[in-house]
Amino acid sequence: MPRLPRILLPGVPVHHVQRGNNRGPIFVDDRDRRLYRQLLLEGCHRLECAVHAYVLMSNHVHLLLTPTRADAIARLTQWMGRKYVRAYNTRHHRTGTLWEGRFRSSVIDSARYLLNCSRYIDQNPVRAGMVPSPAAYRWSSYARLAYGVRDDLITEHAEYHALGPSPVERQAAYRALCTPLVEPEVVGGIRVAIRRGEVLGSTAFADEVRARLGRPVTRLGHGGNRRRGSRGQSR
Repeated sequence: MPRLPRILLPGVPVHHVQRGNNRGPIFVDDRDRRLYRQLLLEGCHRLECAVHAYVLMSNHVHLLLTPTRADAIARLTQWMGRKYVRAYNTRHHRTGTLWEGRFRSSVIDSARYLLNCSRYIDQNPVRAGMVPSPAAYRWSSYARLAYGVRDDLITEHAEYHALGPSPVERQAAYRALCTPLVEPEVVGGIRVAIRRGEVLGSTAFADEVRARLGRPVTRLGHGGNRRRGSRGQSR
């Protein structure tokens, strides 16, 4: 099935995934991860993208972020490609491409689906069989969102703020949401949306995106209810 023209809108959250070329590694060790994270922080400041959740896996990254401009994520990806790939190639004595040719993205209906996407991202190492719980993985947003550990990369989204009136209550609520794994049907919906570049949200949200873009978009009805907490190989 052909991919849709990329759907990116200012002020609308996006699930962004980028993989290593031929699914090869993009991080060899924690030094690489620290560099990527440092550059991502700089790039997001430069290009005005707010990161709400992230995970750095061995051969891919997941980001949940909101751009202030429609082209900000594409520009951020290009900027990171130049900066990180050059440093990675120099350090590891290699040449050539590091990333797949095209990043993948899906716009997220923040009113209902955003926290499920955040949970999906933070649980990625658990689904991959790398760790028993999200708290055991260092290179994700979980420590910040679930325990308040300082992480300058994270900007709390309004949907996260709605979990409670205080930081302690929000953190406890997020831990409760992340205690069960995301349900398989929710995982499936997120994966289909990112693979096809489709909207992840309600019919009303898809209609709103279609009206703003002036062209059709594919609708998906997956994601589950935020308040209920929708409770393999990771992707």
